[in-house]
Amino acid sequence: MKNLIVFGVVVVVAVGVGYYFFFAPGQPKSLENEPSSFPIDTPIESDSVKGARDAQTVLVEYSDFQCPACAAYQPIVKQIAEEFDGKLAIVYRHLPLLQHKHAKIAAYSAEAAGKQGKFWEMHDMIFETQRDWSSEKDARDIFIGYAEALGLDRAQFITDIDSNEIADKVSAHYKSGMQAGVTGTPTFFLNGEKLDTPRTYEDFKNAVGEAIFNTQ
Repeated sequence: MKNLIVFGVVVVVAVGVGYYFFFAPGQPKSLENEPSSFPIDTPIESDSVKGARDAQTVLVEYSDFQCPACAAYQPIVKQIAEEFDGKLAIVYRHLPLLQHKHAKIAAYSAEAAGKQGKFWEMHDMIFETQRDWSSEKDARDIFIGYAEALGLDRAQFITDIDSNEIADKVSAHYKSGMQAGVTGTPTFFLNGEKLDTPRTYEDFKNAVGEAIFNTQ
């Protein structure tokens, strides 16, 4: 049964990766030559981090909540976090692609949930229900419903998703991704080095395991 589940995840990942490579329009001009205040080898104070924030091994993901490939990788990254609990810091940064009309409001919703201590819970809920809201005309009310389901303060959540603070943070993440040479999602950096996107969980696990071994 476990093998069937793993195989299913791999198939979903392959479909998602295929979607990205064949259907994603060109992205904005790279800003690689501009300095960034967001290092790609360590978390900063404002980052949402899963795992040990002070871990020597850091995985930074630039992602888009409406990207099918990103949704396919979400359970894999979650499993990686569990596999290397205490030894790995996983940093999530937003790179909402221009062709995804709900990507920004999804990012704002995750950050608003983070203001109430539920970033990763909202992160998982948004990815796991991606098919439910992606085709909707307006996803904002759906995300407000998710906030209520997570037990968040509704009024505060709405104030936060409409705030300049969160909009500026998402924009800063986007710019830092362009400065780091990100051209699509998901893009992973492992200890500051761009990672060739693993095609399977085992590939991902081996890459992270090797990085942890090399930093010990």
